[in-house]
Amino acid sequence: MTIAPTLEQKPLRDTHGRTIKYLRISVTDRCDLRCRYCMSEKMTFLPRSKLLSLEEIAIIAERFIARGVTKIRLSGGEPLVRRDVAELVQRLGHNIGANGRGGGLEELTMTTNGTRLAQHAEAMVDAGIRRVNVSMDSRDPERFRYITRHGDVSQVIGGIYAARDAGLAIKINMVALKGFNEDEIAPMLAWCRDEGFDLSLIETMPLGAIDEDRTDRFLPLTKVFDDLGQQFTLARDAHKTGGPARYWNVDGTRTRLGLISPLTANFCEGCNRVRLTTEGKLYMCLGHDDQVDLKAALREGGTAGLDEAIDAGLFAKPKAHDFRIGQGEGPAVARHMSVTGG
Repeated sequence: MTIAPTLEQKPLRDTHGRTIKYLRISVTDRCDLRCRYCMSEKMTFLPRSKLLSLEEIAIIAERFIARGVTKIRLSGGEPLVRRDVAELVQRLGHNIGANGRGGGLEELTMTTNGTRLAQHAEAMVDAGIRRVNVSMDSRDPERFRYITRHGDVSQVIGGIYAARDAGLAIKINMVALKGFNEDEIAPMLAWCRDEGFDLSLIETMPLGAIDEDRTDRFLPLTKVFDDLGQQFTLARDAHKTGGPARYWNVDGTRTRLGLISPLTANFCEGCNRVRLTTEGKLYMCLGHDDQVDLKAALREGGTAGLDEAIDAGLFAKPKAHDFRIGQGEGPAVARHMSVTGG
């Protein structure tokens, strides 16, 4: 399928004056792990017939690039479980530094659970990816296996080292879980500092029905930061990656600590992101159900239909999410994180 560019490339700006520069794409809702805070043990995934083809993902992504998006993150589920995802990475990588009307893509990144990172790392570098986020909530083998229901942390750590050897910068994403992995947060930060990795800590988010009560595991990052400040020298860092994290430099090294705190420090005011699901739905906010169907728009209306649907989505982008965690509070939205993309 070939989509011809239109003469007018309207900037991606919502009704709250925010310019959209960042597109997150879930290339699959499937994952080879079953993290307890993210998924139910027995998940029902979308049939392949409902998914966007990789060609359609590329066309939609390139349309966003033409209209001003400068950063794309591929996610899932686990993006590396999708067959031929390397072809998508290669195609999108060709847009890095391209001089289009929107200025070209500045960065292509990926969030992965690391289980298949070793076999893909060199190809990712060849395609233009320079850094990856690896989700790892524990380095303890038994605890990691419990969180993921069957995962092998040595496989993930091996993938991290292989990725570093291939030339990728590494950031570890760790969900802070009360009464479960809070004793590992300081050791994780020390390990990242010693290995030259960054670390982002994330508050658990009320997305999708799971088998446990998230209230029992919610750990406010305000408390975590205070505790870390007793063990590390943390200096505010103005570093920006386009995402919601606030950063601190650790012990005068090149390692950064990022905090992503949707409940204790709302970051919606500067939101510059939209999310494309593997089914072709464009979500303007992680915490709202409003969406537009870009798959139908592309198949039925080509470039004009795609632009119209994108504009409709931006018009509906809310000012903020409304995440709450407490006894009796259900999930903010019914869909799981793996559907929208982590």
